[in-house]
Amino acid sequence: MKRKIIWITSLVAVLALAAFIYFKFYFVFGEGVKAGELNFVVYKGYIFKTYEGKAIQAGFNAKNKTTAIQSYEFEFSITDKELADSLMRCGGKTVELHYKEYLGTLPWRGQQKYIVDEILAVR
Repeated sequence: MKRKIIWITSLVAVLALAAFIYFKFYFVFGEGVKAGELNFVVYKGYIFKTYEGKAIQAGFNAKNKTTAIQSYEFEFSITDKELADSLMRCGGKTVELHYKEYLGTLPWRGQQKYIVDEILAVR
């Protein structure tokens, strides 16, 4: 009886840990498209080299009800080398990027929770 309780408790703990890891690191929380001026794409890292980028999104500040233009930074990671190479040639251009949002980051996937997986348009 005692062995059975320990076995069931261990199984529940392993399943709970597996579910936590899946939802934290592999479950796609959101998907979307962001557009902005591509600031940079770099390949960096100490142990895990990843592609990281930043796009600047210009917009109006609606909170203060003024017409002041405010910029937002969209920081993202890229897992596909060919996609990263294409984006490296688009610096300073306006791009539309499709991304997936995860709840956590993995060192081999990149430093950001946003992973760009497609270029929709370059202007």
